[in-house]
Parts: sequence; C-alpha cells; structure tokens
Amino acid sequence: MFLILGHSCSNFFLVFLVFTVTCFNSCWVLYGEQVQGGDGPHKSATLSSFIYATTVLKPYEWRYISVDLPPWFSSVTIALESSIGVDLKRIGKVSTLPMICFREGSPPLPDVYNTSLTGLVIDRISNSSFGGSQDLQMVEKCYPMQKSVSLMLTNEQIRPGIWYFGLFNGIGPLRTQSKMINRGHSYSFSGNITVEGCTNSAMLGKFCNQTISLLSCSDTYISPGSGIANMTPCGGTEESCLDVAGSKVYSLDVVSIAEKIIITALNITFTQSQRSNGAINSSGHSLMCYVRHGTLPQPQLYDYSADINRSPLVIPLPRLGRWYIKILPANLSESTSAIQEMNTTICYSLEWQVLRCPADKAGLNCTTAKYTLQTFLKRTPYVAFESYYLPISGEVSSGSASFPLGPLLSNSSDGDYTWTFFLLDIPDGAAGGNIHVRVISEAKISGEIYARYGGFPSLSNWDYFYSNSTSNSNGSMFFKLYDASDKSVSFYIIYARGGTWGFGLRHPTSNRHSSTVETTMSISLERCPEKCSSHGACKSVLDSSGLTFYSFCDCDRRNGGFDCSVELVSSSGQMWQSISLIGSNAAALLPAYWALRHKAFAEWVLYTSSGISSGLYHACDLGTWCPLSYHVLQFMDFWLSFMAVVSTFVYLSTIDEVTKRAIHTVVAILTALMAESGPTKSSNIILVVAIGTLALFIGFLVEFFTHHRWISFSTEICLNMLNRWETVKAWIHNFIRSLLKRFRWGFLLAGFTALAMAAISWKLETSQNYWIWHSAWHVSIYTSSFLFLCSKATAVNCENEQPRSENYELARQNSFSGSNERSGR
Repeated sequence: MFLILGHSCSNFFLVFLVFTVTCFNSCWVLYGEQVQGGDGPHKSATLSSFIYATTVLKPYEWRYISVDLPPWFSSVTIALESSIGVDLKRIGKVSTLPMICFREGSPPLPDVYNTSLTGLVIDRISNSSFGGSQDLQMVEKCYPMQKSVSLMLTNEQIRPGIWYFGLFNGIGPLRTQSKMINRGHSYSFSGNITVEGCTNSAMLGKFCNQTISLLSCSDTYISPGSGIANMTPCGGTEESCLDVAGSKVYSLDVVSIAEKIIITALNITFTQSQRSNGAINSSGHSLMCYVRHGTLPQPQLYDYSADINRSPLVIPLPRLGRWYIKILPANLSESTSAIQEMNTTICYSLEWQVLRCPADKAGLNCTTAKYTLQTFLKRTPYVAFESYYLPISGEVSSGSASFPLGPLLSNSSDGDYTWTFFLLDIPDGAAGGNIHVRVISEAKISGEIYARYGGFPSLSNWDYFYSNSTSNSNGSMFFKLYDASDKSVSFYIIYARGGTWGFGLRHPTSNRHSSTVETTMSISLERCPEKCSSHGACKSVLDSSGLTFYSFCDCDRRNGGFDCSVELVSSSGQMWQSISLIGSNAAALLPAYWALRHKAFAEWVLYTSSGISSGLYHACDLGTWCPLSYHVLQFMDFWLSFMAVVSTFVYLSTIDEVTKRAIHTVVAILTALMAESGPTKSSNIILVVAIGTLALFIGFLVEFFTHHRWISFSTEICLNMLNRWETVKAWIHNFIRSLLKRFRWGFLLAGFTALAMAAISWKLETSQNYWIWHSAWHVSIYTSSFLFLCSKATAVNCENEQPRSENYELARQNSFSGSNERSGR
C-alpha cells in the first residue's frame, strides 16, 4: 500500500506540474487577448478550466470535485451533464436518491446523521442556491441530481477558497458497507468547470469594475484616543470623499490572530447644495459601514454593519483572511426623492485598528493564556496527513501524543471562569481528515471546549462546542461525539477545513490549583474516525481534480455508516447468512455424485472444486475464514461456476475428445476473462448460457457431419428423382429418431426450468437480499447441472442401431486408440 500511495503521489506531482505550466501559459495568452482587445485594463481572464470525462456512478458510489478559487476570481462557471434526471414530484427513498452536494472548504458528507438530511433541498440547483449569511463551511446543501446543471457564481455570492462538489448515487449506512454485488440503477456524468479572474488585482466584482483600496496595517500606528491597555495595535488612516450616491470599498488583511478590529470615521464634513428650498441637517446623514469576510459586502448581505458617523464598528475576534469594507453614505431623515435632488459630498478620514495580544496571551483583555500547538507526524507511513499536536512549551514533553492541562491553564482571576486557548494548523491538502479532541481526567470534568475556524472562539462566536453530555454540538452535520462520561470526553470534527483552528477551554479558575488531579488533553488529525470502529479499513484517495486527499471507511459486511458504527447485520443474522450462503453449496454434490458414478472424472473434479471454492469465498466474505486472499477466492468461485455451467453443455454432446478439449480450452479462456473483469455483472449469466449453448451446437454440428455425411449422388440416383426423395426422407427420419433418443426430455425440460430459476435469482439479487437469492442461485444452478447430466441418454446411431460409448475424461489421452486413429486417417 505504501508503494501504491507513493506511486500515486509521484503521478499526482507530475500531473500537477504539467497542469500548472499549461494553465500558466493559457492564462497569460488569454490575459494578453483580454488586455489588448479590451477598451480598458479592467477585464477578466480564464484562470483555470477543467474538463471531467464521463464517469459512471454505480449504486452507493460517489465522487468529489474540488474547485480552487483565488482571491482575485470574478466568477466560476460549472456545467454538468448526467444521464439521470430526478422527478421532484416523485422522490422515493432518500437513501437511493442521486444527489449533488456542495460545501466550502472540505468535502460534503450528507449521511453523518439522519438529521443531516435537513440539508437536502427538494428543488433544482441554481445560482440563487448560493450566497446568504449561512456559513457553508459549517453546513452543506444537497439537491436532487438533474440531467443538466448550469451555474455561474460570482465573487459577490461565494467566497474565494476551495469549494467541493459531491455527487452521490445513494446515501446512508449502506454506502460504505462491503458488498458482494453492487447492482441497481447507475448514472453517468461529465462536466466542465471554468474559473474567471480579474487581471487587475485592484479591481473586483462580477465584472471586475469595482475599485478596491488596500488598507495596510502599520505596527507603529497608535490611535490618539484608543487608550487600550495590554494590546498591540496596528492600523492607519485614509482620507476619502464620496457623493451621496457613491460608495467606496476597502480590503484589510488579517494575517495573525487578533482580538478585535475597530473601524471609525473621523473628521466627517458635508458639502451639499439643494435645488429645492430648505437646509439639510448634517446630523441626519449616516455613513454606513458594511463588512464581510472573504467577499464583497452588500447592503443586504454582510457580516457586520454600523453607522460609523455615530459609533465605531467593532469586530470581536475576527477570522484570519481578507475583510472587505464598504462605505455607503445614506440620509435616513430625508425621503428618497429628496436624496436624489441633493448634491452632497461627504469627506471623512477612515481609521482602522487591528488589536492583538502578546504572543502568549489572548482574550479581549489579553489576560488568558494562549499556546501554539506544534505538529508531530504519526509513525504511520502508510497513512497520509496523520499527526498529533503538542504545545510549544517547556512544561510539556513530546514523548506522548497527549499533554497535561494543569500546568497550562490560565491563572486569570476575572470571575469564576477563565479561558485557555490553543492554536493549530491543518494542511490544505488534508481537508478530508478529521480533528480528534480527547480529554481524560481523574476527577469529574468541569470545563467546556469550544472550536472555531480562523480565530479564537467565545461564548457568542464558535463553530463547535462541548459543555456536557446534553449540551454540545452533537447532531450538527460535522460534529460527532463518541464519549461524554464524567471523566472522559472524545469528539471528532468531521472533514475539517484546512487552515488555522482555534480551540478554547473554558474552565473554573480553581482548576489550575488542583495539582493532585491530573487531566490530559490530546488533539490529533486522523484520517478516519475511531479507526472505522474496528469494523472496516480506512482508505485514502484523491478527489477527481487530484488536489486533495480524502479518507473514508470501507466497512465489513455487518456494519456501515461513515465510521462503520452502524450495525446492519446482527450476530444471529450473520449466522443465518453464513449457513445459507455456505450450506447452499452442498447442492454441488448432486452433479458431482452423478459424474463420479458415471466415471466422468473431469466433471467430478470441476463440480467438487466449484462447490468448495464458492463455500470458501462466502466464508471469507462473511468474515468467518479466509484461507486465501479475497480476490483469489472470488475469482475461483465465479470462474469455476462459469466453467461448470459450460462444461455441462459440452458433456451433452458426443463428439470426440480432441474436439472437446479444444472447446474446453476456448471456454476456459473466455470464462476466466469474465471472472476477472466483472464477475458480478448481470449479463454474465446470459453470456455463460450462450457460450454453453454455442459449445453444444458446435459439438452437435461436428458430430452431425461426422456420422451423417451428405449422400454422394451418382448419375443414376440423380436421374431417378423418386429414389432421391426416398433417401432424403430416410435421412430426416433417422435424424429425428437420433435426436429423440439422444435426451431424456423430461430431465432436459426440468434442467432448463432450474436454469431459468437460477437466472431469475441472479437478476433479483440486491445488496439487501443478496444472501437469500444467491443461496437460491447455488441450489438452482447445481440442480440444473444435475438434471442436464441425467437428461443424456445412450447415443444410438440409427443407421446401424449400435450403441456408442459416451463416457470420457476431459484431459485424458487415449493411447490405446492412437493406432486406430492413425489407421482411420
């Protein structure tokens, strides 16, 4: 597995390198075309374009597609074509519903809980499906799959970063369950994703026509009236003037953890003229400030807003990244018509401050402890991006994956509770991993844990939290609680987004002084929650774009769910399935006994080996015993089953052994290819019967031309038409008598009936009822072989009524007949 993973990474690096060079050249060519052919410098260019070839999704399969949107992107166009279109008025079970889901920052996972189906929107996906104040990193949206999906999303609707689209053909616990077969409705999809970006970094917007003023943060700037103790401010001022209908947009980068952002308007002056009589009181004007993280704010869509003519805008604990600030003058005391008649110019001095605490402190007053966690890779070379985190502190040893909390807790005495904060970084390529937080104490745990992406959490601003067994984020889409006892807490943040995460431990101030009670904490990045609950294997693969590793659990036959924690088959159910699937192969004794009694030793070996291989294969699949690898047992089971069916048809003919050996060789090659390439395909049973029938027909033709040669008509016979007609009639009569005496027709019809039952059983097999119908398949197919063998009667040459021996061995060389054969030649 390590070699395969390394080989995949090498290929991925080469593909990525080629794509980067190609995209770079393409982008610059398009850039030149746009700039030279446009009327001005404010144009867009194609940043990237991906074409996804046609991909087939079988039942309960899924694919992820990621799109990386840089900060200067203007729009992204997504065009998907599929072979299925869900009728919104006739939606059946959600578990089998083909759907498309999207999420910001990490892959969607619609079946963590049954409650996650609240993210399913019974509507057609459109441009209006995106946007709004809902944080799509914390939740996801899913829509029924459509034949055609066409979206054009702008930087006014979605934020830059990595967006993930998931295409699912059924969800629920069965999605990750190991299945012998995977039959049902499949659908295919193909697509094209194109990202457009602004060629001028100072211009943004849907049409790259919005000027952006970049605000720089000077560490030497100190606001005259701030009076903020314990904090290190950075900031600046900028003079601007606007008319009453204008607006101005700024951008401010927060590159390190900050406690607050303060935006203030100073020295506001109004210069206005009005065609109508009357004066406008300047106190009635508002200078609205709209702020949004990651993308341009709108008066109807923003994160924070305030009238900075009256009071500063304060953003507590801002997320890392780029913030966009829009200043929009408004006159709230006048009517709209009066505002339009005015010609007002507003000049102001915009002041901004980013307040930060010292390196080891945090909180709004910089009185609580803060620790940066260092990454330690786990010693599991076969698994990518698994690590654990320890504080960079002399009070903690790196010899263990957990660290004691006692020496690290804050000693602030402001109230009964205080905070201790931890920071850690998740690699961008590990967005398909899970953050595992575990706290173990010798006494009852009295603290609370809060988590937030891009900044420190607080009581009013967090993404996930745990307070106790009844008050936590359990039930949200991407939070899974596994242990909530008095002395132990364990939870996972599912598919955590790559970047900086802040964890806050809210605890009583007396906890630090409890030196006799040891409490340890561990934070790690794991590929699969709870190691798939010991009921499956954790697998890591690349998404369809080849840019992100994501992991999933491949569960065993008894369990399912995203973490293999859902029991789908009970112990008693597994016992009955084992008895049915393994015991039904005893039906192979019927044709094996008949072949042994009639000294058809080759057929006896074939039927016996087929029954034993099938029993071992099902025992391995059910987790009972695996003497060989699963793939080898599966191949042997299906190949020998196919060979047994075809060999039965060949045995019904009475051709010579040389011809039979040739037919068996060809059949062995064809059935081996079928068993290797797609053993569980529904079409295999039709192909096997067709091959067997063809082999029987070829054998019959060989026998026919051997024993019933065309009559050589002499000149006299040709002249006597009456004698000629009598000869043909005699030949037809002998042929019919030979055919009727060749088979016992009652057994033959019963054999075809059993074969039809086997075909019906094969067709009715699904993941849920597989053990029932496949057991019926075992009984039917072996019974049909037995009945076909019994249908063969002693072949009689009706021309001389002499019986002809019919027993043979498949691989036997008859040395005694060699001289006769040579003399016959």
